[in-house]
Amino acid sequence: MKILLVEDEPKVSAFIRRGLEEEHFELDVAYDGHYGRQLALNKGYDLIILDVILPVLSGIEVLHAIRAQDQQVPILMLTALGTTTDKLKGFDGGADDYLVKPFDFPELLARVRALTRRRGQETKGALLTLADLTMDTSAKTVTRNGQPIKLTAREFGLLELFMRHKGRVLSRAELAENSWEDSFDAGSNVIDVYVNYLRNKVDKGFSQKLIHTVVGMGYVLREED
Repeated sequence: MKILLVEDEPKVSAFIRRGLEEEHFELDVAYDGHYGRQLALNKGYDLIILDVILPVLSGIEVLHAIRAQDQQVPILMLTALGTTTDKLKGFDGGADDYLVKPFDFPELLARVRALTRRRGQETKGALLTLADLTMDTSAKTVTRNGQPIKLTAREFGLLELFMRHKGRVLSRAELAENSWEDSFDAGSNVIDVYVNYLRNKVDKGFSQKLIHTVVGMGYVLREED
């Protein structure tokens, strides 16, 4: 597995590099956003670990540049900026996970393994459908009534979770556990924000609503009775 680490603090990058290489990962390191973007867009990586506060280009700018070209490579944001607003900026830009500094290496390693394992286990050619909503998990496309729906990587993952459990009420805790891997505070409203993002893209403009709130329990994807 080949990883790109974009981190401008030499001690932090050396610490991460040493630990991951001991676990038999191959690493490239960039110390500014410009070089990080260049490497990310021109070499194939299995995972990108990206700081937010970087020289030349910010991590969010690098994230947007990567997602404009590649929607599938897993991206882990690694930063001292840990508010819900900061995390939403990362997730909304297409990040797959978010780890706040300071961190323990075993937690970083667990996040890395989870993201690379998920990439390696992607289902080939799976079509998920409900009513006129169709998701192709291989091509990473979603359509409703034949109309394409553009989703960020985070939104796609959340919708895929709903579609694999259609008709079942999913609590906020379940959605967090399966989609965010404890990368935000339990009391935050990140889940509600992202469900609303999905509603605006999946249900807006259609008479039949598919994403429903079950008060006091969570959310469910199903056809209306």
